[in-house]
Amino acid sequence: MIGAPVIDGLQCGRYDRDVLEQLRDGGVRAVTITASFWEDALETMDVLTGWNDTVREHGDVALIARTGADIDEAVTSDRVAIVFGTQNSSLFNDRIGFIEHFWNLGVRVVQLTYNIQNAIGSSCYEPVDTGLSRFGHEVVEEMNRVGMIVDLSHVGERTSLEATEASQRPVAINHANARSVYDHPRNKGDDVLRALVANGGVLGVCTYNNIAGEYAATLDGSAELVAKHVEMLGIDHVAYGSDLDPNSPADNLTWMRNGRWSRKVQHGASRPDIAPPPPAWIDNFDFHKFGEVRDRLVERGLLTAEEAGQVFFGNWKRLYDDGFAPAGALA
Repeated sequence: MIGAPVIDGLQCGRYDRDVLEQLRDGGVRAVTITASFWEDALETMDVLTGWNDTVREHGDVALIARTGADIDEAVTSDRVAIVFGTQNSSLFNDRIGFIEHFWNLGVRVVQLTYNIQNAIGSSCYEPVDTGLSRFGHEVVEEMNRVGMIVDLSHVGERTSLEATEASQRPVAINHANARSVYDHPRNKGDDVLRALVANGGVLGVCTYNNIAGEYAATLDGSAELVAKHVEMLGIDHVAYGSDLDPNSPADNLTWMRNGRWSRKVQHGASRPDIAPPPPAWIDNFDFHKFGEVRDRLVERGLLTAEEAGQVFFGNWKRLYDDGFAPAGALA
């Protein structure tokens, strides 16, 4: 398995050449980035411009993935495929027609809500989840049509269930865990996970210590976390999503948690009511260690080599091969 390619389901940093080279040298051949958290349509386009410029300047290291075949090209040419994703639907400006516009700009994965309720539905931190709105149903339908994957990582339980039921194509939870494995509002209940499996979707097991606890402290613990999810969901529905933020600006965490909507302290995924979890092995941004977790799964007999390859590459690749392709005629 040494040297086998890895797909990371979610990161939220800003890359320069050094980070791109570190990803490439660490075996990462595709990663879904975060183009926006709270940014509106114009601001998200500005961010996409920056990514286009970066990839154009460093085309020997990276490419933009608009199809699953582009990820194949990244593997063949020893580059990193950048998948444009967002952690909110704010880029649509509550306009159904903007979904197709952003697909044309290369956006392929969109999380329906971030940390507060929006016009689509509720976040995992709302005290009451009101479910998928009428607009939300149209958004899911349109994302299905154009070939944009519905992500439910920060989305509330009821909204997640209703969005999964509404989606005619497999959905993603690209950076979260099972709540039964580690109890946290960001993690998903059994009903949501059963619906994900029935829908054919994929969960990106996340080794962020705030939502993985002690499992995130060591490579062996993270391997155990993956294996527990495979036992629960089946090998076809488990992948990996680090939630790392390499090269992020100093104020990025405040922006992620507060945006423009709050002047109060917002804790995000941190839990002030409990003792802080131990630091994670992942915090030093050594991307080689993604593959080391995969290899520990095999070495310890937790998964076969083929199964470990599915988790760290094949399951995302299968979802992207289908999910990025339009299901209906585009303008």
